[in-house]
Amino acid sequence: MSNKGKILVVDDDRLVLATLTHGLAQAGYEVIDADNGDDAILLAREHRPELALLDIRMEGMSGFDVAAYLREYLQIPFMFLSAFADDDTVTQVKALGAVAYLVKPLDIHQIVPAVEAAFAQTRERPPRATSEPSAAAPVVADETLHAVSVAVGVLMHRYSLSRSEALARLQQMGDGGSLEQQALRLVEAVELLALPGAVR
Repeated sequence: MSNKGKILVVDDDRLVLATLTHGLAQAGYEVIDADNGDDAILLAREHRPELALLDIRMEGMSGFDVAAYLREYLQIPFMFLSAFADDDTVTQVKALGAVAYLVKPLDIHQIVPAVEAAFAQTRERPPRATSEPSAAAPVVADETLHAVSVAVGVLMHRYSLSRSEALARLQQMGDGGSLEQQALRLVEAVELLALPGAVR
């Protein structure tokens, strides 16, 4: 089977980790796995994966801690897989710049397409070192793509929807604006709710 790319998978639930590792390997990915944040960083430094799939809440270093390290020191893109989609978590996911946000429970058949989309998205990005005047344009595209991913994750959690159902609901929301506009509005609303003293 052809190697579609190298992915680091991190989850402190051994059963979830084994399921993800097996499923992604079957789908053609080279998988490196870790059940804690410290090992995840060591493996990322050694193997330089093209993408990381991170659980958020783990003993010791959280997925957020690992993501911040991957972004700052290794420039490795990451996506989150979490059972939590509260307002504070969503705000932090967005602030860190994850390429996707998946809400458990998900089966491997839902996760593989999301991983494939994340690989495609990260490979389309221009190198960070570009100094052309137009370098700001892809950042806007990344922001809107990211907003769609976060908005879908929020809808999946709030209404117990599948990924495709959540995307369909997002497309039906609002006043006929683009999908990206609807997503940005939803994410902004979630961020407002997460502010101290916000009415809930």
